[in-house]
Amino acid sequence: MNRWQSMLPGAVAVALSFAGSAWAHHGTAGSYDQGKLVTVNGIVKEFRWRNPHSALFIEAKDAGGKTVIYALEMGSPATLVKYGYTRTFLKAGDELVIDMHPSFTNPTSGEALSRKLVINGKLVEAAKAEPEKY
Repeated sequence: MNRWQSMLPGAVAVALSFAGSAWAHHGTAGSYDQGKLVTVNGIVKEFRWRNPHSALFIEAKDAGGKTVIYALEMGSPATLVKYGYTRTFLKAGDELVIDMHPSFTNPTSGEALSRKLVINGKLVEAAKAEPEKY
């Protein structure tokens, strides 16, 4: 066995360990319809400032007029901070208008990566409108 053949198993193990990390950080295009935007107009029930993605829950009317809870995935706290947001920028009871890309499997679930929101009647735009890099 030559030197390179003896190093091959170790090289494969290192490569596989990095492949798992790359797979763990997923994109959202497979889960959410990037070609469709739905405007949600309702009341914030809860905002969770957490990793890997913040979560927002809004009570609003669906397309049929039924009151439902929308569950929206947002950016990580690190990403939201880059755009000028803080852990307290959304509070339970706030009136909110936000656009989301709906889930392919659940119309009341989606991603909201918008940098423009209407909170309590006031337009709030991100301080730094740099595009996300995935």
